[in-house]
Amino acid sequence: MAPRRATTFGFKRTASLLTGRIRSASESRGFAQSRLLTDWAEVAGADIAAVSRPVEVSYGRGGMGATLTLLTTGAQAPMLEMQKEQLRTRVNAVYGYNAIARIRITQTAATGFAEGRVAFDHKPKDTSPKTPGPEMHKAASAVVSPVADEGLRAALERLGANILTKEKQG
Repeated sequence: MAPRRATTFGFKRTASLLTGRIRSASESRGFAQSRLLTDWAEVAGADIAAVSRPVEVSYGRGGMGATLTLLTTGAQAPMLEMQKEQLRTRVNAVYGYNAIARIRITQTAATGFAEGRVAFDHKPKDTSPKTPGPEMHKAASAVVSPVADEGLRAALERLGANILTKEKQG
């Protein structure tokens, strides 16, 4: 039987290259499961993730029952305090056993006190469609001018203008 040929040609996925570094960085802060950091919105729920971030998992001397420290603003702390047990259950579901015994809530502003606001949410992706400018339409029109069919030429011109617009932005 012939040996299997490599189909990646020496390339690796970025996730496979970064997994070790992400794991070592998260373990240095006590996170045995890096998924708790990377998928916080999925673990805690969108409403809790919008107002809090996990900061640290600290283990006691006996090793039984860890404490999860959450960062939030002072105004959101009472709401999180009431949901601690529900949140602890969700977090322990990620670990697969009762790893977290307590949740400690730290009230502070993650971006600093001078700004007066906390940015817990990720930057929203810009989903607005980019319209090609007239210079892009001219460039695309020049390229597709030899095409005889009017409908095909117009479609290729729109496609070319959109491609040129994306290349210019990236």
